[in-house]
Amino acid sequence: MRFANPIFLLLLAALPLLYWYFKRRANRREPALLFPDFTQIENISPSARVKLAFLPKLLRYAALALFIAALARPQAGQKSEEIENLGIDIMLVLDTSTSMKAIDFRPANRFEAAKKVSREFVKGRAYDKIGIVVFSGFAYTQCPLTADHDSVLNFLDNTEIGMTTVDGTAIGSAIATAANRLKTSSGKSRVMILVTDGRNNMGEIDPLTASQAAAALGIKIYTIGAGQPGGALYPVDDPFFGRRYVKMPEQELDEDTLAKIAETTDGRYFRATDTKSLEKIFQRINTMEKTEIKTTKYTNYNELFGFFIWPAFLLLALELLLSKTWLRRLP
Repeated sequence: MRFANPIFLLLLAALPLLYWYFKRRANRREPALLFPDFTQIENISPSARVKLAFLPKLLRYAALALFIAALARPQAGQKSEEIENLGIDIMLVLDTSTSMKAIDFRPANRFEAAKKVSREFVKGRAYDKIGIVVFSGFAYTQCPLTADHDSVLNFLDNTEIGMTTVDGTAIGSAIATAANRLKTSSGKSRVMILVTDGRNNMGEIDPLTASQAAAALGIKIYTIGAGQPGGALYPVDDPFFGRRYVKMPEQELDEDTLAKIAETTDGRYFRATDTKSLEKIFQRINTMEKTEIKTTKYTNYNELFGFFIWPAFLLLALELLLSKTWLRRLP
């Protein structure tokens, strides 16, 4: 609660002075009845009327205090906020080729580590629209751009290795598919985060050509190469010998192309060698791509003087009633 005209509250300080003035004036008046001797009445107990003789004055001064408070215009405010979201539109582009089964990102494989870190990234981007593109031999949209992050997380949980049914690495097609989703978006900026552990060997679109088209649309691409230097163990299911692990050669990861894709779009290339480094990369991207939120606050005030002025009238009416009836004083 606030007072629109608090200057009137200074009048409250005048009430004690007013009380003192009228009391002093009353004490100067000559007594209405003269008694030559008080011996006959000094043992008489005062009646209830005498004891409550002060009540009309108390009611009168309380009413005056309430009137002064009403003059100060007490108000109650209701606050509201208008949020202008200048968010970022982000497409997560995840490699689902079988090479992502490599177990150098313990305790999970590369793909499960990418899913886990992506989940935390999505949770931290409350005001952004996010979508998902998955790719291996070809690419498709797993989740379109949306501000419904529960849906994004649900789609992310349902992604798995080999879900495109065609193995391989079509990086160019993945960039083109994600760029097609971002080209009509309305975000402050448009960003693509591409995670892969291979080199482009499928698809009809060259990765560098796709990245040039993305740059023309104002899309920034962060590329992340996944895998430890020197290669990693990769599980292979053999119908005769069961599951065995073979060494994946390091040259599968085309870092040069990934770096050129990022450079073309004014993005950055990162190398992730384990789950911890992948987490740090996403945290760094999260810091680099700040969402701008503008908040305008409004306060609507309701006048509350009625809660003071009506009780003041009631107190005055009660004071008048008592002073003219039960607590009436003789002249």
